[in-house]
Parts: sequence; structure tokens; C-alpha cells
Amino acid sequence: MLTSGTILLIVVLFVAVVVLVSTIKIVPQGYNYTVENFGRYTRTLEPGLSVLIPFIERVGRKINMMEQVLDVPTQEVITRDNASVAADGVAFYQILDAKSAAYEVSGLENAILNLVMTNLRSVMGSMDLDDLLSNRDTISEKILHVVDQASHSWGIKITRIEIKDINPPKNLVDAMARQMMAEREKRAEILEAEGSRNAAILRAEGEKQGQILQAEGKREAAYREAEARERLAEAEATATRLVSEAIAAGDVQAINYFVAQKYTEALAKLASAPNQRVILMPLEASSLIGSVAGIAEIARATFGEDAGPTVPPTAPRPRQGRQRFSVPPSGTGEPDAAG
Repeated sequence: MLTSGTILLIVVLFVAVVVLVSTIKIVPQGYNYTVENFGRYTRTLEPGLSVLIPFIERVGRKINMMEQVLDVPTQEVITRDNASVAADGVAFYQILDAKSAAYEVSGLENAILNLVMTNLRSVMGSMDLDDLLSNRDTISEKILHVVDQASHSWGIKITRIEIKDINPPKNLVDAMARQMMAEREKRAEILEAEGSRNAAILRAEGEKQGQILQAEGKREAAYREAEARERLAEAEATATRLVSEAIAAGDVQAINYFVAQKYTEALAKLASAPNQRVILMPLEASSLIGSVAGIAEIARATFGEDAGPTVPPTAPRPRQGRQRFSVPPSGTGEPDAAG
């Protein structure tokens, strides 16, 4: 049976344990505890071991100082061009002042959530649908700026606000798809037309350059042909002058050479004509023989007495009449004479 002394000792030990537990506080990392003295805030306990005054001080609020994520539920938004869209997102915030977060606002997360939702509808409602779908970063920055300023007195910092989804109605999505397809087809046609135009320009430039080069080639050929004719004429003039000088000097062989050369060239042209197979000419064989004899005399006078046998100066005169020369089909070879 317990005595009164034992009961008193047990009571004292219990009170001591209770006092010890209420006095010594261990604050975990990432949290701050507020201390209240008879219900009034006095100080903030940071991570580690802290001691409170028994029966006077107590822990008021346990504040999470780590960055936290708040899910923003889906909101129906009417854009400036009267399009209805559904949007949702997430907000990231961190408590910087435990005292303000504990005593400046009631229901901190609910307050942040409502603040983000109202500004999300306000910002998105001031934009057209096309801008809304293509400028998510701009929307997030605007909402973040407004919410961060409004919640600054709560001792928190809104670090990021991200728009997760923007969902227009199905009929509006179909209309946007048709619009996008029409826009792409228009750009394809424009690109195709520009390609055809550039190809036509390049072809025209190529033809122009070709014509220029062809004209330059013709001009150069005409210049060279004229130069050749001029030199040929100079050579003919020089040859004629030399023959004239030789004749004037009394050299009869020069004129014989000149006449025989022209006579032979004329016969060669007649024999090589592609449209002639039989040539009828009133010739005298003695004239041809005389010309050949003249050529032989020229050769003997030029190369000496050993130039070869000469044709006798007198030959039996053949009968008069037409001389027919039959030219082979090839246009070359020796002509056959038929009396």
C-alpha cells in the first residue's frame, strides 16, 4: 500500500516531467516556432534546442519555412474576344517571416489560392484568345508580379506561378485547326509562287547571258574573219606586185607561173563541185598542154636543168570540139577526157 509520501513523490516526478517537456523544445530543420507569453507573441524559435519559461511561455504556431507548392484548381475564363477557356496552374511560395505568416493572415494557403485565382481570371480575361495561347510566360509573369506584391505583408515570397493547361472548347479548337491549315496552305502557295518567280528570273538571266556570250563570239569571229580577209588581200596584192615587178623586169616565166596557177585553181574548183558529175567545156587540148609546158619551164628555170623532162614545145594539134570531163561521184580524182 502506497504511503502518502510515495504518492507525493510520484506527483512531484510527474509535474517535473510535464514541466521539463513544456520547457525544452526541439525545433526541426525547415521550421520556425512562435513563442507566446500569455497569448501574446514574444519571439520566434529557430531550428535547434530552445528553453521556454515554464507555465508562462508556450509554442504558438509551427511554421513551415520550406518552399511549398499550391495547386490552383481549374478556372473558367472569358477572354477579351468572348472565348471561354478553362485554365489551371500551380503556385510556389516560401514563408520568410514566421511572425507575419502566423499573425497577419488567417488561413495562409487559402488566402494565397484565392489571390492567385482572381488574378489569373483578371489577367487572362484582358487578353485575346490567340495571345492567351501563345504567351503563357507573359501571363505567368503578370500574375506573379501582382500576387507577390499583394502577399508581401504576409511575410511570404511567391517564387513562381506556372500555367499548366489552357483548354478552349472543342468547336473552337476545330475552328483554330482549320484556320491554321488555311494559313499553312497560303504560306505554301506563296513560297511556291516565289520559287517559280525566282526560277523564271534565273532562266531569263541565263538566256540573257547566253545571248550576250553568243553575240560576243559572233563579233570576235567576224573580227577575225575580216582580219583574215584583209591579210589574204594583202598577200594577193603583194603577189600581184611581185609578179608585176618581175614582168616589168622582163621575166616572162613569172606571168606564165601566175596564169598557170589561176588556171589550175579554176579547174580544181570545177572538178570538186558537189553538184557536178559531168562537165562540158569548149577547151583546146593544146592550150592545156601549153600551160603544162609553161609550168614545166617555170620549174626548170627555178630548180635548174635537173627538174625533170619537159614537154615538147610543139605537139600534134588535136581535133577541135567539145571536151567532156567525167568527174567521179566522190568529187575527187583525175578527170577522164572523152573526145
